[in-house]
Amino acid sequence: MSPFGTAVVSDLFPSQVEYLQIPILFLTLAILIFFALMFFLSNIIMAKKRVFLVDFACYKPPEPLSCSRTFIMDKARKSGMFSEMTLDFMQKTMERSGIGDSSYLPEGMIMEPSDISLKEALRETRSVMFGAVREVLQKTGLQGSDIKILIVNCCVFCASPSLSAMIVNEFKLRNDVISYNLQGMGCSAGLAAIGLAKSLLQVHSNSCALVLSTENLCDGIYEGDDRSMILINCLFRVGGAAVLLSNRLSSRSAAKYELIHTVQTQTANSDRSYNCIIRKEDEDGETGISISKDLLAVAKRAIEINVISLGGLILPLMEQLKYAINNLIRYFHVTDITPYNPNFKKAIDHICCHVGAKPVLDEIQKNLRLTDLYMEASRMTLYRFGNTSSSSVWYELAYIEAKGRMKKGDRVWQIAFGSGFKCNSVIWRAIRAIKREQNNPWSAEIGGYPLCDSVQGLFPYHFETAGEVIP
Repeated sequence: MSPFGTAVVSDLFPSQVEYLQIPILFLTLAILIFFALMFFLSNIIMAKKRVFLVDFACYKPPEPLSCSRTFIMDKARKSGMFSEMTLDFMQKTMERSGIGDSSYLPEGMIMEPSDISLKEALRETRSVMFGAVREVLQKTGLQGSDIKILIVNCCVFCASPSLSAMIVNEFKLRNDVISYNLQGMGCSAGLAAIGLAKSLLQVHSNSCALVLSTENLCDGIYEGDDRSMILINCLFRVGGAAVLLSNRLSSRSAAKYELIHTVQTQTANSDRSYNCIIRKEDEDGETGISISKDLLAVAKRAIEINVISLGGLILPLMEQLKYAINNLIRYFHVTDITPYNPNFKKAIDHICCHVGAKPVLDEIQKNLRLTDLYMEASRMTLYRFGNTSSSSVWYELAYIEAKGRMKKGDRVWQIAFGSGFKCNSVIWRAIRAIKREQNNPWSAEIGGYPLCDSVQGLFPYHFETAGEVIP
């Protein structure tokens, strides 16, 4: 209706116009209230799906358990279990592994004579688990009764009662705690546990979840001469981490990080992948974990699958387009070009890559085109603490925090891989700038890092070329 027409109507029927204005006002107000309510409810729904990392703690063994490579070799020679050829192989492996002279072994392996009995394996596990859990509870101010979900992962050691039951008993967790043990999942199990905790926190509102990642050396030591199985003795060290997650809205103000993405990859449908890392008996009946020469090739395939899935979630659109166009050109043989590796440095600020050993880190750095600064936390963790299995990515995050590099809004990529063969990734976003803490495993010595890479010579165990195509 024209302005003139409106004026005429209002002049002729003033009472009717005023009458019509009242319901229109109420209708407008109702619409505004409806949208405000929908916005409020959507925020509540989204908030329920948010998962926060309140804090974490990495176990640092007492200094008497710190061992040099020379000490470890002396113990191996005195044991009389290994041939001279095996001892020479162990010596070269440790010299070129990237591990320094201050990593830790369990007390049972240090005492004279060594004792790797069930009693010592239990003592090792209790020391690591209870130490890490006690510290994270102290840092967060929580009690055992506040924990609704408990997940423990340890690859080789199976105790009865379970490891989770040990924690329930020690810290008097509630009767209705939801507890899980993840076993046999290797070095990627810690991030798999984070994924499981995330799924459970989507269902159980207003809850806290405790994730404990560790490994047991006394139970996993190998006492034979098979080179593929002796690698475990050379690379693995004592360590463990406890992580406190929460979906409580009240936790956000105290939390360090928010969980953004979890991506899990499983390649066990390939026999080559499945048999790459496997626990078995050697020809003499000695039990150990065998690492095949296919490791780098198998790991490359699993990481590629995982990274492709992750890239679709975090990479800028331009990087995704470059990757897609490159694939199309190569698929249709338009021209002969090299595969395009997306620049993940445009999507992440820090990376915590499972330390494995130096050859593994070298391959990761090369394939993802990462600078030395991005790899610093991984290499220094390998040097200082050795391969602590699934907990290594938390020692790396602690290193970044101890350096004072974590700023508000920074994105952290944790990636781990292990037997199966599996590869898992987790993306965190820092809610606030993380200040240096006294109760950090690096605090007392962070000023001495990073160190220069002084490793000389090739790794003595030959791995197949990582670029090979895996059937």
